Amino acid sequence: MKTVGYAAHSNNAHMAPYHFERRDLRANDVAIEILYSGVCHSDLHTVNGDWGPQPYPLVPGHEIVGVVTAVGEDVKNYKVGQNVAVGCMVDSCQECDQCHHHEEQFCRNGMTPTYGAPDRISGEITQGGYSKHIVVREEFVLRVPEGMDLAKTAPILCAGITTYSPLRTWGVKEGSRVGVIGLGGLGHMAVKLAVAMGAEVTTISRSNKKEAEAKAMGAKGILVSTDAPAMKAARSSFDLIIDTAPVKHDVGAYAPLLDIDGTIVVVGQVGPLDELMSVPLVMGRRRVAGSLIGGIKETQEVLDFCAEHGVYPECEMIKMDQINSAFDTLAKGYTL
Repeated sequence: MKTVGYAAHSNNAHMAPYHFERRDLRANDVAIEILYSGVCHSDLHTVNGDWGPQPYPLVPGHEIVGVVTAVGEDVKNYKVGQNVAVGCMVDSCQECDQCHHHEEQFCRNGMTPTYGAPDRISGEITQGGYSKHIVVREEFVLRVPEGMDLAKTAPILCAGITTYSPLRTWGVKEGSRVGVIGLGGLGHMAVKLAVAMGAEVTTISRSNKKEAEAKAMGAKGILVSTDAPAMKAARSSFDLIIDTAPVKHDVGAYAPLLDIDGTIVVVGQVGPLDELMSVPLVMGRRRVAGSLIGGIKETQEVLDFCAEHGVYPECEMIKMDQINSAFDTLAKGYTL
């Protein structure tokens, strides 16, 4: 299938139109016309080569919403004309314990990311959602619930599942005390999802300039991390902190905010963190953990949850030819 997308041809993150071929439909494949693709901070990191060398030309995009245009002969769950979605991965071995436990992101043999990795069968490099079409194995296609706003659904496939999964894993429920570090793409979804679960949510930021925004999303307010007296007063006040900061920072500075047996879950930063002091961890049996997106079953669960509770990301719509200015904004726009 001939298609066109926007690709990075080197590590300067400058995107340009790119004509390429999608693979022929296999028996278990779904062909999708892409209607919307979210722009994720990890797209910028990847095309810049921040996480290692990349197989350019590279079409990013792993927050994909579209409509089925064709299905392979063995496909059972999807039909032409159906609204569907694709997230951060498009294949896994389907045979290991993690795949059997619906945790394909931890596949023992390595999951296949939506872009930038060899296809498990053909070896060709996967290309993502900044394009007109995509072909994906049925098991990695998701159903978009009836009535969802398609224009606002795409970021749920990454920012949504990345924050939903630790909220579920660490048992957030009515009355849980949740802190969220940062109010960017990941952070604002963490706030909205935790609020919808019934938690008492506080945004943690270096300033209070987004306090009205946080409260509008259901947070009780902002804890200013540069305010030493406020940080001291907030010690032992959270059961869980979702850390969405995508830059190197001092995770340990937030550890005293956790109650005994509390956990900070890092979902933003990929790479080295500042040196971690063990004292607040040891003295409160506190934990620092990490979390990677979620499995396909859980990703379907977050789509259904968002549909049921009316949870959507804050979205700014752009045309595909505006992607370079969007990347510029991402590169300079993050603050804790």
